[in-house]
Amino acid sequence: MKKIQWFPGHMTKAMREMEEQKKLADGVIVVLDARAPAASLNKNLKNIFGEKPILYVLNKADLADPKKTEGFLRLIESKGRMAVKACGTSQNSKRFLFAKIEQMVREKRERAEAKGINRSFHFMVAGIPNTGKSTVINLLSGVKKAETGDKAGVTRQVRWIRCSSFDLLDTPGTMPPSCEDQTLAKHLAYIGCINDAILDMDDVVLELLKELSVLYPERLAERYGIEDREMPPLCMLETVCRRRGFLMKGGKEFDYEKGIRAVIDDLRKGRLGQIGFENADDYADLDF
Repeated sequence: MKKIQWFPGHMTKAMREMEEQKKLADGVIVVLDARAPAASLNKNLKNIFGEKPILYVLNKADLADPKKTEGFLRLIESKGRMAVKACGTSQNSKRFLFAKIEQMVREKRERAEAKGINRSFHFMVAGIPNTGKSTVINLLSGVKKAETGDKAGVTRQVRWIRCSSFDLLDTPGTMPPSCEDQTLAKHLAYIGCINDAILDMDDVVLELLKELSVLYPERLAERYGIEDREMPPLCMLETVCRRRGFLMKGGKEFDYEKGIRAVIDDLRKGRLGQIGFENADDYADLDF
C-alpha cells in the first residue's frame, strides 16, 4: 500500500495561529475519534499546549466499541489527564462535557470568586481533521455556530465562539507533518480523517477488509456474507459486489468502485456496528 501522508498548507498557518492564541486559553479540549484514539492523537499539538490543563473527548463514541473506549478512558486518566466519551450529535453528552469543562477550571474560578471577580473562561478546541471538533462546539453552544461536514478539512480558520459561560476557540484540524506509524495512518484513512481525494481508496478498503476480518469477522459475515476470514481481501470485495449486485453493464464484471464506496460508507455511518481499531493496552506508553 502506498505510504499515507497529508499535511496541506493551511495547517501550517493554523498551527501558527493556535500558538498565538494559546495565551488566552485557560485549558484545552482535544477531540479524538473514539474508534481510533491513538491514531487521532496529534502529539505535536502538545508543544503548543504547554502546561495547560487538557480534557480529552473521545467523540463519536456511539460508533465505537464500548469496551475499547473504556480502556482508553482509563489509560488517559492513569496519565493524570481528564477524559470523557461523547457523541457530539447527542444532547445526552452535553451535561457530561459541561461537568468536565467546569472541573478543569474549578480552582481558578474559586480563586477569582474569593477576590470578588466573576470571570469567564476560554478553551481551545483542537484535534486532527474530522474528529468532530465543530460538532462538539455546536453541542456546547446550543446553536450551530461552527461549520461542520462529513469530510476532513472543513474548518479552515481559527475563531472564538461564545458559549453560555465560556468561550471556545474553534481551530482547523491539524495533522502531524509526518505520519510515522502507517498502521495508525490507515486507521485515520478508514474513518475519514484524511482527505479521500489524496488516497488510493481501493487499497484503503482492501486493508480495511483485511483488518476487520481479524477484529470483527462476524460483522463481515452478517453484512456481506463473508464467512471465510482467511479469504483474500480482493475476494472479500468481490463478495460484497456480488451480494449487493454491483456489476458492470453486461453483468460479467464487478463494479469495484461501487463496492469500495459501499464498504467505506458502511463503516463511517455505523452500519457495521460499533468498531474499535485499537486496544489501550497496546498504547500504554502513549504520551497523552
